[in-house]
Amino acid sequence: MIDQFARESLSPYRVFTVEDWAKLRADTPMTLSEEEVSALKSLNDPISIEEVEEVYLPISRLLSFHFEASHALFDTRKKFLGVNDGKTPFIIGIAGSVAVGKSTTARILTKLLERWPGKPNVELVTTDGFLYSNARLLEEGLMERKGFPESYDVSALLEFLTRIKAGEQRITAPVYSHLTYDIVEGETMVIERPDIMILEGLNVLQSRDLPKDGKAIPFVSDFFDFSVFIDADEEAVRRWYVERFMKLRETRFRDPRSYFHKYANVSEMEALDLAITLWERINLPNLRENILPTRPRANLILRKGEDHAIAEVALRKL
Repeated sequence: MIDQFARESLSPYRVFTVEDWAKLRADTPMTLSEEEVSALKSLNDPISIEEVEEVYLPISRLLSFHFEASHALFDTRKKFLGVNDGKTPFIIGIAGSVAVGKSTTARILTKLLERWPGKPNVELVTTDGFLYSNARLLEEGLMERKGFPESYDVSALLEFLTRIKAGEQRITAPVYSHLTYDIVEGETMVIERPDIMILEGLNVLQSRDLPKDGKAIPFVSDFFDFSVFIDADEEAVRRWYVERFMKLRETRFRDPRSYFHKYANVSEMEALDLAITLWERINLPNLRENILPTRPRANLILRKGEDHAIAEVALRKL
């Protein structure tokens, strides 16, 4: 029987309570107001300014160390090779289940990093834009697998990340609408040589079967300089997902342009049954099969409690 000390010493992570993690903020200044934090949070995500101070400011400080070390290593590599390549963007990946708070975390970190003393250019990109269109998903019988790895144009995403890491001046990425639940045809977002880019998505840490012939097959996470996984108990995520669906029924679903508009006027019981069905048929299998298994690949794990607040922080040991 392995005792507690042995388990902790063998773990690749150093685990902190929020109280202990908050002490690592040191002198990192708080650059967001309470109003800004409120505007950045997603529906049904009760993040507070206190949580930003206790959890996200220490993360910002940690990322600044990694950012500086990455650039120092890059400069050393250039000297070794005798080349004068341009800057390479620092890429942060953020993964986790639906309804767990990835988007809030990504937006909060984006704003904090933008306000570092050097005012770096920070871009936020979600992998939603790299989903196949609904028309293609329907054609290939994948509509109920939306969000699963096979529903993404991974080749396009890898090409995008390759060009970002190569330091290209101007790159476009597709745009996704959560209102229409589809790719916005003909619309793109422009990424102009960022210092830092955050890529947020369900499966960004996922690996694939390795080829037996040893040929190079890149993973999305190969392009990351740092990665974060937002974690919570399965039952808590289920409740948050259902609560969010019910709130959307009263808000976004009422827009006639919404893909889910047909559910805006069903009874509360029918809507509740539908939310639970969608969770059990689509989102829960995706969490168990594809998302949760990637958790051990993250540099930082933010573990949430029942109240949606971060209760524990795990940092991978060097």
